[in-house]
Amino acid sequence: MQFPHESIPVPDHGRYKLHNEMADCIVCDKCAKVCPVNCIDIVPIRSPEVFGETSDGTPLRIYAETFDIDMSKCMFCGLCTTVCPTECLTMTPEFDYSTYDIRDHLFPFGNMTDELVVEKKAEWEMHQAQKLASAASRPEGAKKPKPVMGGKPVFKPGVLPKKNKNGSEKNLKGPEPPKADD
Repeated sequence: MQFPHESIPVPDHGRYKLHNEMADCIVCDKCAKVCPVNCIDIVPIRSPEVFGETSDGTPLRIYAETFDIDMSKCMFCGLCTTVCPTECLTMTPEFDYSTYDIRDHLFPFGNMTDELVVEKKAEWEMHQAQKLASAASRPEGAKKPKPVMGGKPVFKPGVLPKKNKNGSEKNLKGPEPPKADD
């Protein structure tokens, strides 16, 4: 082969350069947490409301102020692509991205302008201030509203069986049949 003028075909499934499709990213931070070499840098900005959805219908609630991948640190393990719940983080077939400047290996995927970052941070701060003000104005005896996720009540675990005075668990099925003596 006369590389780089001729090259052999690259397999479809391999560990190559990372790419993030930001339209499908929910900024869950799982990829950055699982990365063993910390090559993914994410700075999230929470939103007080849902502002869109991904291609699979997952609601978007967090903006990505910064989403950078430093491919000079990446060890191509693929863990980040495995944990991604929306499958927006993938490895492309591009493997030859040599450069003379190491800073060219930092790939920014965040697409927010500085003005938009300031605006969204201000929205979140205002939302938090309103939340605190409403909590402070609520009478002490008033019940806190029950948390709801996606229109469904939050799951609460079942009750553990009660113990007798001697420390053994109560039989909730009724009396046990008498044991036969042999």
